[in-house]
Amino acid sequence: MSIYIIVEGKNDRSKLRRLVNEEITILCTFGTLNSLKLESLRKKVRDDEVFLFMDNDSSGKRIRGVLCDAFPDAVQMYTRRGYAGVEGTPDEYIIAQLEKAGLEDYIIYPPPSFL
Repeated sequence: MSIYIIVEGKNDRSKLRRLVNEEITILCTFGTLNSLKLESLRKKVRDDEVFLFMDNDSSGKRIRGVLCDAFPDAVQMYTRRGYAGVEGTPDEYIIAQLEKAGLEDYIIYPPPSFL
C-alpha cells in the first residue's frame, strides 16, 4: 500500500521532500482544484493512504474542504496560523506533525546541530 501526502504547491512539496523518504509520494494541487485535477488525484491515489497538508489560510482551507469530500478517510495535518504556509513552517513543527500522523518511520531527521 502506497502513502500519499497532498499539498498545495511545488514549494510545499520541496519542503516536505527534504523531511520524508522516497517511499512517500507527494502530490500537488497547484492551487484551485477543478474536476479534472481532482479526478487525476483520485486515479493516482486509488484506495491508498492519504494525508492532507494544506496552508492555514483561506485558500488552503477551501482546498482542504474539497479534498476532504474526495478523500473522506484522509488524515489531516495542519500548519500553524502565522507561518507562511507549509513551505514557511519550521522543520521541527513539520516533523512533529508527521509524527502525530504516524509517519515517523518515513521521516528523514536532520542531524543535530552542534554549536
